[in-house]
Amino acid sequence: MNIVLLGYMGSGKSLIGRDLAQEKKLEYLDLDDYIENQEKKTISQVFEEKGEIYFRKIESIYLQEALDIHNNTVISLGGGTPCFAGNLDVIKNKKGVKSIYLHTSLDELTQRLFVERGKRPIIAHLETKEELKDFIRKHLFERSFYYNQADYKVVTDQKDKNQITEEIVSLLL
Repeated sequence: MNIVLLGYMGSGKSLIGRDLAQEKKLEYLDLDDYIENQEKKTISQVFEEKGEIYFRKIESIYLQEALDIHNNTVISLGGGTPCFAGNLDVIKNKKGVKSIYLHTSLDELTQRLFVERGKRPIIAHLETKEELKDFIRKHLFERSFYYNQADYKVVTDQKDKNQITEEIVSLLL
């Protein structure tokens, strides 16, 4: 079985993914890291040099490849991955895949991402919490339709990584 974690940036997909993989004794794959290794460039460089359309195309190819090649793996997606190129259908229709939406509130995402925005090129230009909150709100409105189609939804607010991991493990029993 593969476990696919999806949700908005800052929801904890990478952090929880590593923890969950360790807990369940599974492999771990971060799709963004996988893309960077395959392309020999950072995600930011790919966006800058070739644009979002190119990125979304290769993201879809590498997602399919990861799901085909890897078994017994926790896979953390990029925040937009399930929303483009039929990727959600690929995840939902792939045998032996369970998807989990790490749902984090707008306020919690704003808090987490405001301090990290310098490391995240897509939001680095946003100078106030209110600008960031509006940016996140717009994306969540657009993406919630996709996120909410996951097999499971785990609310991450007010929980530490151990609590979230334990909740996911209990869902998968």
